[in-house]
This record gives sequence, C-alpha cells and structure tokens, in this order.
Amino acid sequence: MKKILIGAATVAVVAAGTFGAVSANASAPAAAPAVALKADAANQNLQQSTHLTIEAATKAAQATLEAAEDENQRVSVAVVDRNGNTIVTLRGDGAGPQSYESAVRKAFTAVSWNAPTSELAKRLTTAPNLKDIPGTLFLGGGAPVTVKGAPIAGIGVAGAPSGDLDEKFALAGVEALNK
Repeated sequence: MKKILIGAATVAVVAAGTFGAVSANASAPAAAPAVALKADAANQNLQQSTHLTIEAATKAAQATLEAAEDENQRVSVAVVDRNGNTIVTLRGDGAGPQSYESAVRKAFTAVSWNAPTSELAKRLTTAPNLKDIPGTLFLGGGAPVTVKGAPIAGIGVAGAPSGDLDEKFALAGVEALNK
C-alpha cells in the first residue's frame, strides 16, 4: 500500500510540473527582437544577391537536353544554385544510371569555382587534391552561369561519349538564359 501511495504521489507531482511548464510556455509572449535591421541601401550589413528562378533553371535545363537530343545523345542535366543546391534535374530518355549524379556533381563543381569543369580538370595536374573535395567531379560537362562575372548557378551534363560534348550541351543551356 505504501508503494502505491508513493507512486501515485510521484505521478501527481510530475503531472503538475508538466502542466505548469506547458501553461507557462503557452502563456508567455514571444520576445521581440532587440534590434531590427533597416532594409535600406545605406545599411552595410545587408547584401542582395542574384539567383535563377525555377522557370529560368527549367528553361536552361530544357535547352540543354534539347541540344543533346538534337545530336542523338542520351544525357542527364542538372542546374544548381550558387550554394550548390539542386534547382532542377532532367534525365533524358535512355540516359545511363550514373549520369544523374554526375550531372549534379559537375554543376556543383562549375559553380563552386566559377569555371567550366573542363578547365578545372586541367588544374588537377598541378593540384591533384582538388578531386578529393566532396561533391565535386572534375570532368568536362559543367558550366557556370554568371552575372557580372559572379557565379549564380551551374549547369552540369553527363552521359554523352565525351566531356567535350557534355560541356557543349551545358553551354547551350547557359546561352538559352541570354535569349
């Protein structure tokens, strides 16, 4: 009997404490931010950045895929944002299973270094450790998308018989954004 009473008392105390904590949290108003930043041009703490819309990324990917299909090539296409996050991918009919991931990695590599991946592959002779960076692929087929010289996206293509062809198709996607 004594154990049952102690157990019941413990449950009552825990339940009361939980209820009190929930009640206190539910009724406490959210704290207002101490200082709000002014969103004006003079504020040196804010910076605007340019990015591709989903519509623009899709347009570029579709133009890339069409350029490959015009030459009877079966490829996958990836468009990533400035941070390497995938915006859109298209896997062409008959593209190999490895092409999807390779396209994403080429796009990531191109935007990360703001250079075509064929140029970056040449750098491996003097800096072979570059290939050890996670998520990168130093094969032709990736092209950066730039605005005023700064990278805002990358287009990667994989699946054609050569990196030169993959890169040619990626550049068709970049060109479609200029139209």
